[in-house]
Amino acid sequence: MLRRLSIAVLALSAWEASAQPPPPPLPLPPPPSASESQRALHREPGTPKPAFEVASIKPAAPDQRGVAIRPGANGGLNINNMPLKEMITFAWRIQPYQISGAPPWIESARYDITTKPDHKPNFDELLLMLQSLLEDRFQLKTHSETRDLPIYALVLANKDGKLGPQLTETKEGGCTVFDPNKPPPPPTDPGKPPVLGCGGMFMGPDRLGAAGIEIGRMAPMLARMLGRTVIDKTGLTAKYDIQLHWTPDPSQMMQGPFGGGPPPPGAPAPPPIDPNGPSIFTALQEQLGLKLESQKGPVEMLVIDHVEKPSEN
Repeated sequence: MLRRLSIAVLALSAWEASAQPPPPPLPLPPPPSASESQRALHREPGTPKPAFEVASIKPAAPDQRGVAIRPGANGGLNINNMPLKEMITFAWRIQPYQISGAPPWIESARYDITTKPDHKPNFDELLLMLQSLLEDRFQLKTHSETRDLPIYALVLANKDGKLGPQLTETKEGGCTVFDPNKPPPPPTDPGKPPVLGCGGMFMGPDRLGAAGIEIGRMAPMLARMLGRTVIDKTGLTAKYDIQLHWTPDPSQMMQGPFGGGPPPPGAPAPPPIDPNGPSIFTALQEQLGLKLESQKGPVEMLVIDHVEKPSEN
């Protein structure tokens, strides 16, 4: 099962591969935490990776809109209109800013990929299969290293520990527990945030909402938006409901997996952005009682040593 997050529609739900007719496009998974990125980048050298039985890679049509990942045959992946850089972040469970040494085309050239494994893999196997595919067909060669870089620490803003009005501790029974055996709730009206179950999150270019989550779950979301690792140092241990709104600057608009472009086919249009709202830094402090402190710390990096455009097949 793959828990997933749409940064455009931004609703959390689940995916279970099945033999039923092709479902709608799957949103991208949640941005990885710092610990997840570290584990993904420090796989034992020389350890063989599983591979897809069949895979096809073609340049995406120039007029194709949106980015999508669909469940493929026998538990594989079908990827539509995705640049290689986004595929690397997905396969290695890292953030875009953790990739170094890449040529510009890995962000601009987009591809359609169809895959089929010889057995139904679990999610970790699926990512390793995608890594194998990219290494083989794009001649991708990488190494990992740790660099001392600027990071943000997420801390309490008030000395007395008082939280903001939009950060409230989840009450017992205050959210619906996710049941993988039941279909997800129907989509909400266009422009409205999705209905969230316990542990659910959504994030748009100017808003973040969550129900019954640990504060640490918010850190990788902020990291993706800000292009810098965020470490939770709040000391908060309960689960919380969150509603955060801000006005993004142009660089933040481009940080999502869709690169500021249109959402995937079938996704509702996001609500209009208030040009007069607070920055994300001010909003965190005023609405949640939290703040981001600039610090330096170790950041795991994936350095690209070699990469080539694949031949069409």
